[in-house]
Amino acid sequence: MNQFWGVDADPTAQGRIKGAKPVAVLDIGSNSVRLVVYERHARSLTPLYNEKAACALGRGMATSGKLADDNMERALTAIKRFALVVRLMRVGKVHVLATSAVREATNRDAFVAEVEAIMDNPVNVLSGEQEAHFAALGVVAGIPEFSGLIGDLGGGSLELSTIADRTDTNGETHELGVIRLQDDSDRSPSKAADIVRDRLKRSKLDVESVGGRFCAIGGTWRSLAKLHQVLRGYPLHMVQHYSVPANDMKSLCAEIIEGGKSYTGSENVSSSRRDLVPYGAAVLGELLKRGKFDNVVFSALGVREGYLFGMLDKREQAVDPLLQASEELSVLRSRSPAHASDLMTFTSQFIGVSGIEESEGERRLREVSCLLADLGWRAHPDYRGPQSVDAIAYGSLIGIDHPGRAFLAQAIAVRYGGVKNKIGAGPLQELAGDAGNARARLIGALFRVAYPMSAAMPGILPRIKFDVQAGVLVLLLPADLVFLDGEHLRNRLDQFGGVSGYKQTSVQVAI
Repeated sequence: MNQFWGVDADPTAQGRIKGAKPVAVLDIGSNSVRLVVYERHARSLTPLYNEKAACALGRGMATSGKLADDNMERALTAIKRFALVVRLMRVGKVHVLATSAVREATNRDAFVAEVEAIMDNPVNVLSGEQEAHFAALGVVAGIPEFSGLIGDLGGGSLELSTIADRTDTNGETHELGVIRLQDDSDRSPSKAADIVRDRLKRSKLDVESVGGRFCAIGGTWRSLAKLHQVLRGYPLHMVQHYSVPANDMKSLCAEIIEGGKSYTGSENVSSSRRDLVPYGAAVLGELLKRGKFDNVVFSALGVREGYLFGMLDKREQAVDPLLQASEELSVLRSRSPAHASDLMTFTSQFIGVSGIEESEGERRLREVSCLLADLGWRAHPDYRGPQSVDAIAYGSLIGIDHPGRAFLAQAIAVRYGGVKNKIGAGPLQELAGDAGNARARLIGALFRVAYPMSAAMPGILPRIKFDVQAGVLVLLLPADLVFLDGEHLRNRLDQFGGVSGYKQTSVQVAI
């Protein structure tokens, strides 16, 4: 029988990676059920579809020990819709994960059987230790350099583990999920904080001596991070890699607990999370008091991404996710992906000749800038800069912190708008700092010299060199390309000289 979702032709758009087979994770949690479909199973995951349904499977579990019939029905209805999405999107592999509420329920077998029948896939009910492990891998996937304590807060439980050198240890689970706390505390955030303090005493982790960084995962903590951004006037409303001084976050948690249902800024929190945020604040506040952390970094990647990361081989796990994602964007949106490699060579040659010191992190950002430098060519000329800046600053890139995003945005703003542009100005620009902005402007101005000569096509830039002669910045053109020397190029070169500290510039024929 021909179903209404049946499609004979391949529905994949030309803007998708050729040959990529989607992979999906259905995450059945204590508070919500979420389906995420990714474009392909790779080091850098690009979501094709992301939807959640608030089902509160963990509600009442502490007293009844069972999944409530109404909540199960809501979850199963959502899962039926998700099964349709999986078929429509021609997903190659579906991974179904269940966490705290399902693993602890006495009636879990019947529920799991229904889910397996709907999804035509087995359900992997994770243990608390497995949940902690995959949450830690999710952090490694998105913030590879992270070292410290990780907490994954769900509706039914809190998982803790430590990470060093991309390896997690000491995974453990605690009955401190926000729905459970809400029930156990009779909906009193201050009482919930007392419960958290008492239950954390059972931890085998030496939390009190950890210090350093704490990484927070989970929907309620993401809501807390977004609230912090709104209340503090932060310019980038993005949770991934958002870093906050621990003392500042402790203060906010205390304010929320004291405010109860009417805590400041509650109108900025989604209705499904609004009542849960005070209990998330109770958990985070007590952890930060106990651990003496310097700062808190938030991760939007968790168990789902960690589960897929763990399935990759060691070689793929070692790939830089930022570079991989940027390479994909270059392939999908630039006029010639090969030109990015020429830009890397061109900019690297200048760095070497000028004697500018470049750290490994600075080199990485420069290469990413080269990969992203031609994203805006399809836009109207007056809006190429703003659209490119938006795509970079607010895109779903991982493996990069917020100052790094601001650096990339500033480099591309200068590339399109010139050294005097105001595209990347303001609070966002401030995230990169003075040194970061100066280097970003240098890279962007260098792009403005490159593009008039190459027309965004490969083969030209590697033949053109820089030299410094008696304090003069010299652009050396091959004899057969001397016609490139003109007023337009010289104006761009003079502008670049001003940014790079050379008062005089010159164009010469290479000998």
